[in-house]
Amino acid sequence: MADTIILKVYRGDAEGGELHTYEVPKSPHMVVLDAIHHIQRNQEPSLACRWNCKAAKCGSCSAEINGMPRLMCKAQVDDYAGGEIIVTPMHTFPIIKDLVTDVSWNYRVSSKIPPLVPKPEYADKPFNLQQIDVDRVQEFRKCIECFLCQDVCHVLREHQRTDGFFGPRQMVKIASLEMHPMDNLNRREQLKNEGGVGFCNITKCCTEVCPEHIHITDNAIIPLKERVADDYFDPVQGLLRKIGIIKRERKQPLDSVPNEQTKIHRPV
Repeated sequence: MADTIILKVYRGDAEGGELHTYEVPKSPHMVVLDAIHHIQRNQEPSLACRWNCKAAKCGSCSAEINGMPRLMCKAQVDDYAGGEIIVTPMHTFPIIKDLVTDVSWNYRVSSKIPPLVPKPEYADKPFNLQQIDVDRVQEFRKCIECFLCQDVCHVLREHQRTDGFFGPRQMVKIASLEMHPMDNLNRREQLKNEGGVGFCNITKCCTEVCPEHIHITDNAIIPLKERVADDYFDPVQGLLRKIGIIKRERKQPLDSVPNEQTKIHRPV
């Protein structure tokens, strides 16, 4: 077993940069974040990276390791035995410095999604939910907002369609609300138009990189696409609704929610 590892780490800012090579002593159970910290302490104090918990729960240390979006605190050095470890910032977001990217766009989009609006009959009362309903939305609550799914999404990464698609993370957030049995807000118009759910072609790349193993594509995006299709594109359901056989679920329209109710203050 080699006593040292070789890391090539991106150094630069919005104006440009390059890979710098570092040799780091290897230790048992070492993760890539440990190696970055060693470089900061002993070789390059100016190297910038985000991190907080080192337990894969804060989502701060997102980067790309050998081209794959991962949390540096979960990437075992032994996974890359026999080769160099190349660490670069997330490709989709603007670089601030070194491994730190500007992810504030995600919070701006999140602020456009209204919070839970309870049905009038359940307002100010405890929610009594079936376990199946709890299980359905609880998975989405596991999201740690590492934005790895946003980074790997080809709509945002390759086509830069931040103007037309909220991205997988926000689809998960909307799913947690749209599928909540007590929510009284019609979110499907936002999904179809501003959210751009139709842009997703369900490649499942977002699911593959999720450190919390959320089934983003199967359990969030596909059901949301189906609900939008039922409302806007299914001619049979449209006809049945027109003649009264199927009644559209009555929910509060999005534009009826007061502005102060939709504001969500998030740190940037």
